[in-house]
Amino acid sequence: MQGTRFAPDRGLTTRMVGTMFLIGLLYVVFVGVLVALLRGAWPFVLVVAGGLFVAQFWFSDRIAAFGMGAREVSPQEAPELHGAVDRLCALADMPKPRVAIADSDVPNAFATGRDQRNAVVCATTGLLRRLEPEELEGVLAHELSHVAHRDVAVMTIASFLGVLAGIITRIGLWGGLRRVGGRDANTALIVVLVPLVSAVVYAISFLLTRMLSRYRELSADRAGALLTGRPSALASALTKVTGQIARIPTRDLRQAEPFNAFYFAPALSRDSLSRLLSSHPTLEQRLDQLGRISAQLGRP
Repeated sequence: MQGTRFAPDRGLTTRMVGTMFLIGLLYVVFVGVLVALLRGAWPFVLVVAGGLFVAQFWFSDRIAAFGMGAREVSPQEAPELHGAVDRLCALADMPKPRVAIADSDVPNAFATGRDQRNAVVCATTGLLRRLEPEELEGVLAHELSHVAHRDVAVMTIASFLGVLAGIITRIGLWGGLRRVGGRDANTALIVVLVPLVSAVVYAISFLLTRMLSRYRELSADRAGALLTGRPSALASALTKVTGQIARIPTRDLRQAEPFNAFYFAPALSRDSLSRLLSSHPTLEQRLDQLGRISAQLGRP
């Protein structure tokens, strides 16, 4: 974790390495299948895949911030937010990330970036209006721990590889089918196999990233609570944010839902969805862990 004072988490490190290995292996196999099926189009497929991956890795912070409507703010524009980030970064002994605000009534926060020196921490206007200073620091400590643990970068890459499977399939089908000509026997095989392989790759990538996402949220809760020494403040923020999100119009929540994996709390949660498909652990799981940390620290 590059020498920060956030509590280390070997379980998270192991899961990140395992997830990246499995998704990387899956990706190599997937590209290999495409190369075998789409003989004439494979150089184009590889160049586009490689270019998109490099672009996503280097510009993931800007892409995510733009997608969520984040605007970087100066200390003069948001003195309280900058002050909280300054205190936490000094406490954690880590470089200060860029600070942003998203103009949204959905109370939430997120962090993104490939490393500590290229990170962005963002809070929504809805979050800033609703939380007390101690609660806000708890949320920001949670987000900064994502940066310190580097799981933001891992999630960005892991999520992108799954999405890339669909993009490569469209490119490969378009290029490959045009070269095949549409009338020989191989066309039918390509039409069936490429979407099938793509669906399998996407499904496995989706499940792997969801498993990692749930664990990393619990890890960030733990690290943030231990850093501030106030697990009850983070628990209060969690309870308040979850309760307030339930009152936000569904239309606004649906706009934020695609970025659930990056958020402090899911923007839209359906009870009917299996926990296997959720990007976050349940509120009960998170509060139970924070309660145990409070007991360990001897605090109410």
